[in-house]
Amino acid sequence: MRVAAALARKQKAYSLTSFDGFGLNEAITRAIAEEKYASPTPIQVQTIPIVMSRRDVIGIAQTGTGKTAAFALPILHQLAAQARPPERKSCRILVLSPTRELSGQILASFRAYGRHLRIRTALAIGGVPMGGQVRALLDGVDVLVATPGRLLDLVKSNALRLGGVELLVLDEADRMLDMGFIHDIRKIVSKLPAKRQTLLFSATMPGAIAELAAQMLRDPIRVAVTPVASTVERVEQRVVHVNRAAKPDVLVDVLRREPIDRALIFTRTKRGADKVVRGLIKAGITAHAIHGNKSQSQRERVLAAFRRGDVTTLVATDIAARGIDVDGISHVVNFDLPDVPETYVHRIGRTARAGADGIAISLCDPEERALLHSIEKLIGKSISGNDSRVRPNRNAASNTHGRAGQRDTRSADKQKRRRETNVAHTSGRQEQTGESTDGIASVAFLRRSTRPPQQEAPRARRWSAQPKGSRHGQGRTPAI
Repeated sequence: MRVAAALARKQKAYSLTSFDGFGLNEAITRAIAEEKYASPTPIQVQTIPIVMSRRDVIGIAQTGTGKTAAFALPILHQLAAQARPPERKSCRILVLSPTRELSGQILASFRAYGRHLRIRTALAIGGVPMGGQVRALLDGVDVLVATPGRLLDLVKSNALRLGGVELLVLDEADRMLDMGFIHDIRKIVSKLPAKRQTLLFSATMPGAIAELAAQMLRDPIRVAVTPVASTVERVEQRVVHVNRAAKPDVLVDVLRREPIDRALIFTRTKRGADKVVRGLIKAGITAHAIHGNKSQSQRERVLAAFRRGDVTTLVATDIAARGIDVDGISHVVNFDLPDVPETYVHRIGRTARAGADGIAISLCDPEERALLHSIEKLIGKSISGNDSRVRPNRNAASNTHGRAGQRDTRSADKQKRRRETNVAHTSGRQEQTGESTDGIASVAFLRRSTRPPQQEAPRARRWSAQPKGSRHGQGRTPAI
């Protein structure tokens, strides 16, 4: 209790307008100035001194609040204070994140803040050959940022040993739970030294994450800069109630009518993302998809174009979008509502970053009403209803009716031609049989023949087993 009180007093003494009060290494503060960081965010003010005091931390903060710097800056300070060559095939700092994109961004932050330090870093993610990562770890690194699956692959292949890890960071822990990484994390933690510092960051704190934190962390200090599952206050949230079949047309209307700088559209599946992109391109709107089936090089190219503004509409699944840290996203559109209410918080947190405003629009079909109610219950507010400016494309409906009418017309024409063919066929049979075309006699050809059997032509009989040269019916008796 005395330690926590002392830390609280120390935090209050820090200036909220400068990074100078933290006592960070001069090389780090110089890099911060070069990054043009004016003042620390609330999560940084509360977390940096705790990490520097070597305490475990549970940080509850939404994406875009500056939590990467909140753990990267004090970690770099510790490495600078205790500089030494890393051991072969090992790392001193291990950072786990759920996606390739987020891992790459975390590593980029470490390199930016530590550009004036002699810090060796490496990235271990899936989707790329493992050979380069194995070579990068041969002489050891100070900071390794990795996704859980690839990290275990490196450990199994004896390319990495975890016995020298001094500090573990779990970033986006709730997302790793949603993605099924909880078992991989337990395997990784079992290979780490018991004496280590652990930092866990998450936008939400479901029960499973709280249980995991209790098992992994020692007397952690909890830091929360926003209420659990609260949404960004600057985000204007709307919902459009629409039938499932009309969603593509409503999405096109949204993208055409809204003053969009950059739009991030969420779908539930990878196949759904590709389908939405095809529909937008067909409507004349340039869009690209990013999801797990795309190669790492494809994802990096699309993200780079999205950051530059060359691509203004990006369709993504939750897993891939977790690493999208792009300022200037004016709109987030939920084409599909998420199955997990907490995921909604992550999605809309992609907009209204760096002090800007943002708009989140959700397209809700009747089957998703229960999901909408769960989201509203979680965030503690009701989302405003239909946007009067958005209507399904009536042309699409008329086109649908037109296509149906065309099908009906084609069917009627086909039936008419069939009747005409039957009539012609009937006339031909009647002409051949000399029957009348009046009354019942006109369909007489459809009956069975009423001629007596004796009038029918005799059927050809099969050749019987007679001696060669004999003929059936000539009265000759076969030999006995």
